[in-house]
Amino acid sequence: MRLHLTSAVLSIPENLYNYPTAIVHRRFDEEGGDLSKNPVGTGPFALTEFRVGERCVLKRRPEAYWGGDVYLDEILYIDHGDDPTAGVAALASKQADMLYEVANTSTDLVERLPDAVLHQAVTAQTGVARMRVTEKPFDDRRVRQAVAACMDHKAILDIAYRGRGAAGENHHVAPIHPEYFELPKLKQDHEKAKALLAEAGYKDGLKVKIDLGSAEPWHLAAMQAFREQCAPAGIDLQLNPMPGASYWDVWDKTPFGFTSWTHRPLGVMVLNLGYRCGVPWNESAYCNKDFDKALDEAGGILDAGERRKVMEKVEKILQDDAVIAQPLWRAVFSATTKQVRGYEMHPTQYHQFNKIWLA
Repeated sequence: MRLHLTSAVLSIPENLYNYPTAIVHRRFDEEGGDLSKNPVGTGPFALTEFRVGERCVLKRRPEAYWGGDVYLDEILYIDHGDDPTAGVAALASKQADMLYEVANTSTDLVERLPDAVLHQAVTAQTGVARMRVTEKPFDDRRVRQAVAACMDHKAILDIAYRGRGAAGENHHVAPIHPEYFELPKLKQDHEKAKALLAEAGYKDGLKVKIDLGSAEPWHLAAMQAFREQCAPAGIDLQLNPMPGASYWDVWDKTPFGFTSWTHRPLGVMVLNLGYRCGVPWNESAYCNKDFDKALDEAGGILDAGERRKVMEKVEKILQDDAVIAQPLWRAVFSATTKQVRGYEMHPTQYHQFNKIWLA
């Protein structure tokens, strides 16, 4: 396969591995676009049963797998619903060998189980309080800078996510990304925020509303903490929690929203998706030609060390323009019994089970 590109893009392999670009059989759409009804694939396991909200069964393919030996004969998924304690109870009673995802609020409980192992992956999963730069009052850079200056990132990480992860830096490049450049640490500065607001015409303070999905409890906890941090600067931050589905109807339209972003293995990937001029997922409507030019340069440098030098400029432009106030990078968790061997948690929670076995 040969790709003809208009510019250099080093992340092609990672983009083709990413969840929005699943590679399916050429007849996928013709056959209804339902993988469960015609599960053509190249993985180590074949889908043999699928019932939404109940169970899913994968069985090892009878033919040789291109990736080598596969150790498990069968994987049974059981849906325990939204109750995080149900899965922990199943693990404790050995009705299950693994929990796909452990909520941050349940990690202590899992760690106390005598026959369980908590697995953690540091990730580039995050949430951003993003301001739409075409909407008042966020069309004024000084207002955005004032909002961002109120954030104490480490405090929100401790409050909303029990300190498990890393503090954000308002430029959406994570410390685990190979091209991450460490800028000077941000400091909360209420006096700076007040001065910026006064300069922008809001000397008596500012009242704003932020929309956020309420599906994940840490989103609300983070924004409740941020609301308290904004108050000393005269910013009255009103929270509007919404059901997850309702938020995704407005995530790219609301003037102020808190949006979750999943992990990508390279820092340039999310920046290309969410902050470049005119791209479909640019929820903040941000457009800075200097930023795009610097990102173009970074995206064409294969060597991570050399790319890091350019990323200093990329990160600084986005941070200075205060498009987002980004509280944290979160860790993700799963759990297994001690009988499960060979398991390593993936930061995007992909299931790579072909080299797992039970002792």
